[in-house]
Amino acid sequence: MWKFIKKLFFILIIANIIFIIYGIFFNPPITWTQLGGLIKYGKLHRDYISYDEMGNNVKKAVIASEDQLFFKHNGFDYKQIEKAMKKNDKKGKVVRGGSTISQQTAKNIFLWQGRSWFRKGLEAVYTFIIEKIWGKDVILERYLNSIEMGQGVFGVEAASQYYFNKPAKDLNKSEAAWIAAVLPNPKKYDPKNPSAYLRKKHSWIMRQMNNIVLK
Repeated sequence: MWKFIKKLFFILIIANIIFIIYGIFFNPPITWTQLGGLIKYGKLHRDYISYDEMGNNVKKAVIASEDQLFFKHNGFDYKQIEKAMKKNDKKGKVVRGGSTISQQTAKNIFLWQGRSWFRKGLEAVYTFIIEKIWGKDVILERYLNSIEMGQGVFGVEAASQYYFNKPAKDLNKSEAAWIAAVLPNPKKYDPKNPSAYLRKKHSWIMRQMNNIVLK
């Protein structure tokens, strides 16, 4: 039994190494979140594109919305994590996340949704590894291609076609901000029928985009 466990552990390590190296050059064939969306909604709108094909507006909008220090941190924004923990403790439940784009990428590509400490621990390990091996451009490309952007809609290209009938590279500043505004709850919010909260967030993202400098 012990030999079997060691062998299985070794196989898992090798498989992870291969998948991490694979991720330097290619987007994932499918993620657990995408598979869940396919099962739940019976559809999978997804169109992987390269980093250069995404255009700058949607990159700036998502960074402005989700992780403005993306190009400066090492994968973890400790101040945001601390703020999230304090706010969650005060409310007695999880009402705010402190995950960076790197952490979200690690979760989306390698793991599953959930809030267990075990998954968060694995997320931290994968985040450290992809920061060292992939680098910022690859992380951002994988994130923007795999992130859930609606019911059965994944990635900025599919979202751009779904909401605005155009490629992501052709999104103007306002359109890009609308796409980013649905994060982190894309199944709840709809740019086609925005709530007062979503309109307010859209305006905030538009202002914050002026502060984002792409590397």
